[in-house]
Amino acid sequence: MKQTHLAQIITTMTQFTHIERVYRISDTQIRIEFDKRNAWTFDMRGGNAMIFISPNSQRTKTYNAPFDVLLAKRLNRSTIHTISLHNGDKMLRMTVTQNGAYKSETTLLQLEFTGKYTNAILLDKDEIVLQALRHIDEMVSVRSVRVGEVLVNPPRPEYTPVWYPLENVEEFLRQTYELYASSQLAKLKKEKKTLLLKRLTHLRIHREALPNEATLLHEAHEAQYQGQLILANLHRIKGYETHLTLEDFTGETVTFEVPKGLPTGARMADALFKKGKKAKQKGVNLFKERDNLEEKIRYLELFYHTIEGATTPQEIALLFPQKVASIKAKATPSDGIAEFWIEGVKVSLGKSERGNIQLLQRARAKDVWLHLKDRPSAHVIITTDKQELPLNLIHAAAKLCVDFSVFEKGSYLVDYTPRREVRIQEGANVLYTKYQTVMVEK
Repeated sequence: MKQTHLAQIITTMTQFTHIERVYRISDTQIRIEFDKRNAWTFDMRGGNAMIFISPNSQRTKTYNAPFDVLLAKRLNRSTIHTISLHNGDKMLRMTVTQNGAYKSETTLLQLEFTGKYTNAILLDKDEIVLQALRHIDEMVSVRSVRVGEVLVNPPRPEYTPVWYPLENVEEFLRQTYELYASSQLAKLKKEKKTLLLKRLTHLRIHREALPNEATLLHEAHEAQYQGQLILANLHRIKGYETHLTLEDFTGETVTFEVPKGLPTGARMADALFKKGKKAKQKGVNLFKERDNLEEKIRYLELFYHTIEGATTPQEIALLFPQKVASIKAKATPSDGIAEFWIEGVKVSLGKSERGNIQLLQRARAKDVWLHLKDRPSAHVIITTDKQELPLNLIHAAAKLCVDFSVFEKGSYLVDYTPRREVRIQEGANVLYTKYQTVMVEK
């Protein structure tokens, strides 16, 4: 980020007098909501920091690190006193006090866009570090950032920056987001589609390599028939033979191979009966295995299609949430259930009929259930204890329901209701009467 751009952005920021809420939306991005209509994102990536204005986006993770806790405690519902370019460098310093606090405390939020050691630092009025996005040790940099120590300013830049005027700062910040989002979207799409295509290719190869069920069942019938012929002709069999020529039950002469090394006809017949039984069981199980593979392939094809149609990096990030360490082992989802996280709330989706059944069985009475209206679809469960959920959360969960149920674009209605209102009929078929409906565009 150019220093002259930052100086003009700070000038525009002086219009804001309050902060409603501050929180991280990713590992490096801090979102500041000044009021209901103005929310800016400060991306503190080392070497590529920026500020932009973006549409409201869903958080896939809620951050609760000491930095995040103190950030909310000191800045939520606060009054802004000053916003300035600090130390003649690419550093934005904001001075705030908490609204309605019993004991008013001054907090400094310092956002440093200085390249490798880009950082977000919380300071008290004496410039002592309270918390930081990145803690920097003196072994790493000559300028350390450590809790409880006074923050030392880096040397002031000796150059005079070239002035690059901005006609409209807020429009510039929106364009910055569009360029960033376009670049990130293309990168994420390529990365995730390659990953899914690799899985799809593996499953498709596996499916094509499966034996033919009809061939196996025919093999089972032949082995059983040959075993019966042997039992009917035991007196003609010498033992240790590898091929037999016998008359069948219609008088026709048939020749067939028998297992090697068996001393009697009875042992040969027994071996053929076992072979037939094994082939029959394998044929029956193949139907189940093929169905299972087909369900997995369809799920991944819908996944691939959803990524292909994504319009923002946040949509893709939602589909690949970071694992939550606090989840207990017993709560680990089955292979038939996918889990997503929206604003820190778990949203589960059935990948198949088996997954839908498990989802219905595991859900609690207060959880919210979603399903496409009047047509087959994935079942979705929002895990919650709340009586009412934000509409944006409902809409995001409903979009998942649509994306993982149909390929076709269009408008779809999604019904949702507490799980207690859903009655299981058979398998994943249900009945429900009390519900609400939301429309989703795909």
